[in-house]
Amino acid sequence: MGFKTGIVGMPNVGKSTLFNALTKTASAQAANFPFCTIEPNVGEVSVPDARLDKLAEIAGSAKIIPTRMAFVDIAGLVKGASKGEGLGNQFLANIRECDAIIHVLRCFEDDDVTHVDGRVDPVADAEVIETELMLADLESIDKRLANLVRKIRGGDKESLLQNELLLRAKDALEHDKPARVVSVAEDEAKAWNMLQLLTAKPVLYVCNVEEENAATGNAHSAAVDKMAAEQGAASVVISAAIEEEISQLDPDEATMFLEEMGLHEAGLDRLIKAGYKLLHLETYFTVGPKEARAWTIHQGTLAPQAAGVIHGDFERGFIRAETIAFDDFVKYGGELGAKEAGKMRAEGKAYVVKDGDVLHFLFNT
Repeated sequence: MGFKTGIVGMPNVGKSTLFNALTKTASAQAANFPFCTIEPNVGEVSVPDARLDKLAEIAGSAKIIPTRMAFVDIAGLVKGASKGEGLGNQFLANIRECDAIIHVLRCFEDDDVTHVDGRVDPVADAEVIETELMLADLESIDKRLANLVRKIRGGDKESLLQNELLLRAKDALEHDKPARVVSVAEDEAKAWNMLQLLTAKPVLYVCNVEEENAATGNAHSAAVDKMAAEQGAASVVISAAIEEEISQLDPDEATMFLEEMGLHEAGLDRLIKAGYKLLHLETYFTVGPKEARAWTIHQGTLAPQAAGVIHGDFERGFIRAETIAFDDFVKYGGELGAKEAGKMRAEGKAYVVKDGDVLHFLFNT
């Protein structure tokens, strides 16, 4: 399990350039005119994790299989999209299918790159898109509430819950707040997610800056950081131009290039870390002579459900999980050493899997 993240933003902010860099392809046409991207481009990338390489080295694994995530490059949005302006209807449909939103904001000055509104103001750009998503949600909510009236009169419990959640979301939106600020109880989460509200999706702001500001950011990215902090959202600073250049280099050349630019890691790595945190995701590992493999789960996942990520039969027939923490696996030189040191534990159905756990599942067929 990975996650599917939509890359959105105003036209000409660097979405497609970033997509090309992240997926190491040229499948997303990058050009200086609005609506260059019409059909969404989708690319899967491996999630880099140094822990996986270390585990494979210790275990002598023949193959290394990282977990993966999908990026979706979605058409540029303009004011009025909620009413179908530009490619609005298509944009809104594409974003509804994603787990989270990477919102690319133009934080660079360049007279040769046209801005649809003729100015560089990333906070204003963010507000345009947020407003359009909020308006689209309000329209959707009103239609749904009207359709629920008859079922509510009949006492349908599912419809009553939907009605309550929709009214909570509508109240937030009418007070200029996105649906993601609404407090949802654990037993309401499934029904809430089924509403597929656009503004309920977590957002990561990506500040696309000039190459010389990639390490430190600039005044524009500082304004975005402030806005994100006020919203309880996250933000990262990236130069899409640098990331595109890095994507064409081999690993050693890329490392040297990053050092010359004063960067400690590539933008992809920072995006993934921020994305994992945004969606409350974790990674566990399975390790053996044939392969070392990473698996993505949500925080708080119980051992049977973690096993189910590999195969449904593992969850249905779950007996127990043999568990070694990553640090112990490394410290004691692998499974046998960890076991002899008393660091392998047998955990049952109530065990909450931890990030970095090395797991072996026992199950009935």
